[in-house]
Amino acid sequence: MKAQILRMLRESGGFVSGQQLCEVLGVSRTAVWKAVNQLKEEGYQVEAVRNRGYHIVDSPDILTGEELSSTMDAQWAGKKIYYFDEIDSTNTRAKQLGEEGALHGTIVVAEEQSAGRGRRGRAWKSPIGSNIYMSILLRPEDIPPVKAPMLTLVMGLSTAEGLREYTSLDIQIKWPNDIILEGKKLAGILTEMSTEVDFINYIVIGTGINVNMKQLPAEVAEKATSLRLETGRFMRRSEIIAIIMKKFEKNYQIFMENKDLGQLQEKYNNLLITREKEVRIIGTREEYGGYALGINEKGELMVRKSDGAVETVSSGEVSVRGICGYV
Repeated sequence: MKAQILRMLRESGGFVSGQQLCEVLGVSRTAVWKAVNQLKEEGYQVEAVRNRGYHIVDSPDILTGEELSSTMDAQWAGKKIYYFDEIDSTNTRAKQLGEEGALHGTIVVAEEQSAGRGRRGRAWKSPIGSNIYMSILLRPEDIPPVKAPMLTLVMGLSTAEGLREYTSLDIQIKWPNDIILEGKKLAGILTEMSTEVDFINYIVIGTGINVNMKQLPAEVAEKATSLRLETGRFMRRSEIIAIIMKKFEKNYQIFMENKDLGQLQEKYNNLLITREKEVRIIGTREEYGGYALGINEKGELMVRKSDGAVETVSSGEVSVRGICGYV
């Protein structure tokens, strides 16, 4: 009920009468009054005026299930939300839900992770109360497992687009799964899946975003940042999650139309920080320099080598670094 009240108050932009809330929710005025008081205790500033009703003045930066549900504006992405104060990993929990038959578009959000993971098994720092840790469960139909890694790029594009719209900052993408601000890592994406030989049971895409951190651990401070460090502003994480999910829903639909990135390729390349720059391709057996041209419709990075030959690089094979640093 609290989520419905929050949504109605936000959508109205003004006062909503107690009678209207009672009629829509099918509850008594006393029940509405109790729910509003609970919201106030959680930090929401709700004004109550006789003969006018309730009006929401301000909202805290919290990630309760009610807050997330009331903010979400997508059709299927996040229609079902699992929220945890603390969890080992949102990806791990989302995979468990996948095994239990959870619906396509289910998302898992946590306030804190004890065992967050990044690409290639690296640890992801997950302090409480300042960042976004979320995973979405997908059950794509009619695409083979070999195409699943492209969805990492779909989420990367959606995250960059959502953050750009929300913050008006020049946020970019570092292929294949990092989001960059001012030359430093702002967010990372990790995709995992369960498959048969030629069939995908489910895909889980996890996204970690540094939002309101005022200080980063010394070991990553030189190459990572947060929205608050770059802007000095405190941001509501539920709104960021909502806008990213809405972008993802749209981009996912475009991807599924042709089962490739052809229709998203231009948008992705326009945000690619290494496009038309020299890079180092670091594989398990070799390392070489090249000139990044952008991605193709398969999500592979196209690199022109010193001899003029263009090579396509798959995300599972290599790391890409700038000539003089991280990007």
